[in-house]
Amino acid sequence: MSSTANGKNGTWRNWGGNVSARPAREVTPASVDELAAAVRRAAEDGLTVKAVGAGHSFTSIAATDGVLIRPQLLTGIRRIDRENMTVTVEAGTPLKRLNMALAREGLSLTNMGDIMEQTVSGATSTGTHGTGRDSGSIAAQIKALELVTADGSVLTCSEKENPEVFAAARIGLGALGIVTAITFAVEPVFLLTAREEPMPFDRVLADFEELWAENEHFEFYWFPHTGNTNTKRNNRSAGPEKPVPQLQGWFEDEFLSNGVFQVANWVGRAVPATIPAIAQISSKALSARTYTDIPYKVFTSPRRVRFVEMEYAVPRAAVVPALRELKAMVDRSGLRVSFPVEVRTAPADDITLSTASGRDSAYIAVHMFQGTPYQRYFTAAERIFTTHEGRPHWGKIHTRDAEYFSRVYPRFGEFTALRDRLDPDRRFQNDYLRRVLGA
Repeated sequence: MSSTANGKNGTWRNWGGNVSARPAREVTPASVDELAAAVRRAAEDGLTVKAVGAGHSFTSIAATDGVLIRPQLLTGIRRIDRENMTVTVEAGTPLKRLNMALAREGLSLTNMGDIMEQTVSGATSTGTHGTGRDSGSIAAQIKALELVTADGSVLTCSEKENPEVFAAARIGLGALGIVTAITFAVEPVFLLTAREEPMPFDRVLADFEELWAENEHFEFYWFPHTGNTNTKRNNRSAGPEKPVPQLQGWFEDEFLSNGVFQVANWVGRAVPATIPAIAQISSKALSARTYTDIPYKVFTSPRRVRFVEMEYAVPRAAVVPALRELKAMVDRSGLRVSFPVEVRTAPADDITLSTASGRDSAYIAVHMFQGTPYQRYFTAAERIFTTHEGRPHWGKIHTRDAEYFSRVYPRFGEFTALRDRLDPDRRFQNDYLRRVLGA
């Protein structure tokens, strides 16, 4: 699953299979000191440096032809502070390991995304998020950060220490330095009750504000070529714990959502004309269910069917019109889309380049099965999202550049000025950052 399975002759590939790179060399530091030394040595050799996590980004945000830093030895919990309710973890720790370790300690993050294969630093640096009425992205839960900057020095930041760095570095795109440790706010582990049920597309849109307001975590999946959605509402619960029974869980989450779905996508890729019929069946395959469990077992699910993805954050008020336009576009385009469209929300936050920076946001994610041409669909979807001043997820496919971002992010200049200060020689530069942040 992870990208550590290196391709031939030192080629690195991402999870989605759409990005590859051939670094001049790879370094797997076992300590912050070793990482700092690798950055200084890269500078001496005139090479750029990028750290790469699990390769779950669909953009080339981590690609480099310079020095590739693999953080898999920088893992584990550094310390748990029960007085301040924080946990400090090494940057290369996979979210899955963090979630499981916290649960054993009777702790949990407040909110998380729907997959947990990524490293904590990769997930936060690209703005990975779940859905929440009051709780934001994983990065919004950060209390302090440690990073190695371009001159090889170690910088720590928080609301009190280097606050201007903290404002930007929580979602730093790898442009400000290499994150080595992250301190997250945690809370005592709690239970969530998930209620999943099908609902007609038109009803979800008509009731969207209500569904959002009445639930701590609301999301839904719309199946293109149908009028059907699958909704999911997660709310805190006093218990008792009532997990999905193992066999039922395997059938719904592995067999239907991964196994049968994989086969259906193979059929759809071979014979696109079958996709609308398959979509009708897929959208009705999952029946309503309710279960109660600890957060990471409710928020996250396995994603074994490989895909490519584009996701935009639009102002929450714009989500219903944007979705209506998206459905109309798919209906008249002759496109054949076998993957559902995922819709989630986040409250406004104060992180400089967060997709929810300064505005309550809704996320619309479009996916295509790996190996299927996606350009026409994504281009048409992007046209809709950008008319609503959409902000693309930093780790998902988009065609926007610095000129566009300077218009949709009021604090864009603040970020680029900080980058000029911390990385004047562009040690952490790559083609993607050149495009999105400017030269």
